[in-house]
Order: sequence, then C-alpha cells, then structure tokens
Amino acid sequence: MAGEKLYLSPVLDLFNGEIVAHQIDTSPHYPLVGQMLEQALSRLPEGAKPMLHSDQGWQYQYYRYRNRLEEKGLEQSMSRKGNCLDNARMESFFGTLKTEMYHGQRFASIVELSAAIDEYIDYYNHDRIKMGLTGLSPVADRNQAAAA
Repeated sequence: MAGEKLYLSPVLDLFNGEIVAHQIDTSPHYPLVGQMLEQALSRLPEGAKPMLHSDQGWQYQYYRYRNRLEEKGLEQSMSRKGNCLDNARMESFFGTLKTEMYHGQRFASIVELSAAIDEYIDYYNHDRIKMGLTGLSPVADRNQAAAA
C-alpha cells in the first residue's frame, strides 16, 4: 500500500452531523464527486435546496459537477484559499475519522482501507453517540426529529 492514496468525498448534513453520502476512489476525478453528488441528491426530500460547502479542490470545480448543482437548484459555497470556515464541520469529521479509525492502524491494501472507511462511516452514523445530539447517534437523532 506504500505510496498509494485514497480520496474520500463525503457529504455531511449540518442538522445532525450525519454523513448522508460518500464516495471513495484512488483518484480525485469526476466520478468521485459525481457519484457522491448523485447519492446525496437521491436522499434529498422533494423541494429541498441545501447549500453545499466544499473546499476549493479542483474536483469540486468541474463544469459537470457545478452544472448538476445548478440543475437541481443547489447553491455551492467554497471558502477562499486559507479560510476553512465553510468546511470546518467536515474538517472536524476528517479529524475524528483519522483519530478513531486510521492512526495507529496498518492496512494491507487500498481495498482493506476503503472497506474500513465504509465500516467506520456506518458506525459513525448509526452507533457513535454525540453529546450535542443528547447522547444519540446522527441517525437516531434524525429519526427522533422525524417522529416529533
């Protein structure tokens, strides 16, 4: 695995911190963000028009990506260089993922690492409690809010 890289493109819902869509690939090319975007769009309630925050990575500047956002009436927000305020919650998630699942671990292959990331995101959404959500996981919080 030495020298190989994986790219993770997730969408985090600011309401409850849930990762509502993600894609993993060995290259930051259009399919990475395009497939992630289609996953996220499939989960949007009818008529929802959220703002998508991202960094200024070139993969989020693809014409096809920006055009798809526009088609769906979604607004894109990118921080200026050196200003991560728009993306601070996502950067916090990346820090948590690295601390809880990546650092100190050895992965035999990219496939193994990718599976571990998928497994962690499932755990993060369904089992990992957050004190800011009154001790609920993001999915449990969303379900509780929907039932209210």
